[in-house]
Amino acid sequence: MQPVPGQDAVGPAPGTGQVAGATGGTDAARAPGGVPGGPSAAGGAVAVLLGAAAWGSTGTAAHFAPAAAGAASVGAARIVLGGVVLAGLALRRRHRAGLVAMLAGGRATRARLVLAAVAVAGYQLCFFSAVRLTGVAIGAVVAIGSAPVFTGLISRAAGGPALTRRWMVATAAAIAGCAVLITGGKAAGVQLGGVGLALLAGVCYAAYAVAAARQISAGTAPAVVMGALFGGAAVLLAPVLAATSPGWLLSGRGLAVTAYLGLVTTVAAYLLYGYGLRSVAVPTAVTLGLAEPVVAALLGVAVLGERLTAPALAGLALVGLAIVILTASGRRVNTAVPS
Repeated sequence: MQPVPGQDAVGPAPGTGQVAGATGGTDAARAPGGVPGGPSAAGGAVAVLLGAAAWGSTGTAAHFAPAAAGAASVGAARIVLGGVVLAGLALRRRHRAGLVAMLAGGRATRARLVLAAVAVAGYQLCFFSAVRLTGVAIGAVVAIGSAPVFTGLISRAAGGPALTRRWMVATAAAIAGCAVLITGGKAAGVQLGGVGLALLAGVCYAAYAVAAARQISAGTAPAVVMGALFGGAAVLLAPVLAATSPGWLLSGRGLAVTAYLGLVTTVAAYLLYGYGLRSVAVPTAVTLGLAEPVVAALLGVAVLGERLTAPALAGLALVGLAIVILTASGRRVNTAVPS
């Protein structure tokens, strides 16, 4: 879910430290003094879409977890494994100096990183709790559908450029598509507590996305940012995993599912997402990430034997239209993020 290129590349205003290119819509991210050779806006959008595709396989993979594995336990295992690996990548020699520089960047930077790590962990807990209370359909629609809205608003409130009309139209289409796709035209029970938790999950995702984009646009390598955020989230969720009877991890199926969720849907997906943030504005990236439920629906049909209703197909079309709107331009932009 994220922004794409456009006619004008927009960088952070001097002295504001705002997210470069957090315009949503067609404006690409470029920080002053950026180095040539970053991904094109189209390339960044493709990276975000690939990351979203990996996220979309999460539900199908979790379907094969042992029966004893609860949703919160699976989610915690995913982040603990993925966070440890991402933190290890950030500690490699080529990234160590960048990690030290980021952590030494001042109290405001450290506070932002801590809050973002809490948001990563909080999303897992809020989302799974929302689904338990109000069902997968409503919980997923509210959490995934609200994330682009919260991201655009938070980015704008943090001093980012005005949200573009293209972003607004594409986000509206994508949210409508997700709602139609996930609900499949079927009525679902709604509990206010579950809806509230789903909205909080959307806020958590938006907070993480804006914080990550801000740090990456400031010149920190995506692997360093993701390592710090998910390493911190792994520390926070380790007690949750320990408290949710993690014995299922010792089975062959449990290990295979956890490895896939941790390495593919977390490590690979978020590195792709971070790479995409080098040239794609955060509100647009969050909107592009709405391809996730499209992939989930297609995998449900191909792997789990589920059937798509006519409303679900209409939802797929709406989300696809939003992605086309956001990826219409392919101009290359400069970036401050080192390769």
